[in-house]
Amino acid sequence: MRIYLCDDEQKIRDEISTAVAEVLPEADVKPFSDGSSLLEQMNQERCDILLLDIDMPDLSGMEVAAKLTELSKKPLLVFVTNHDELVYESFRYHPFGFVRKQFLGKELGKVLKDCVAELEQGRKHFNFRTEGKEVCLLLSEIFFFESEGNYLKVYTESGVYRFRSTITAVENSLEKDGFIRVHKG
Repeated sequence: MRIYLCDDEQKIRDEISTAVAEVLPEADVKPFSDGSSLLEQMNQERCDILLLDIDMPDLSGMEVAAKLTELSKKPLLVFVTNHDELVYESFRYHPFGFVRKQFLGKELGKVLKDCVAELEQGRKHFNFRTEGKEVCLLLSEIFFFESEGNYLKVYTESGVYRFRSTITAVENSLEKDGFIRVHKG
């Protein structure tokens, strides 16, 4: 798991790095002191989680967050700041979390655990057999299922697959993963 953190204060970068290492010792943590170098790195190599300060010189955390919308695979964004009053303004960038620096030790661990759970959810698979071969799809790739007689169609970014099953069987197996049935078919 790759985690980038960006804060203009060395002391805070060190504190965050230490806190991350305690919660996720296997994580690859790369600190950045400014938004420009962070964005440069993100264009070369993406990260899974981004811990981002809002109040930075030159390029603010909000400006960096706006640039993230251009990425095809966005990291889970967590704002880490002293400015509680900016929490509502940050919502337009759809952050996964918001950690206050004065409560870093108390809040960061929980947010990181929630991030890991979210990332693991995105790595779950749905397996089925079609046309004599096994197919394994990430749940995050699946748009929806559609019933067609004794068969189901699964719609994904890469195309449509057809396999023999019932909508009830798929509903029961994927209900805990956020899939809901919106129609009998």
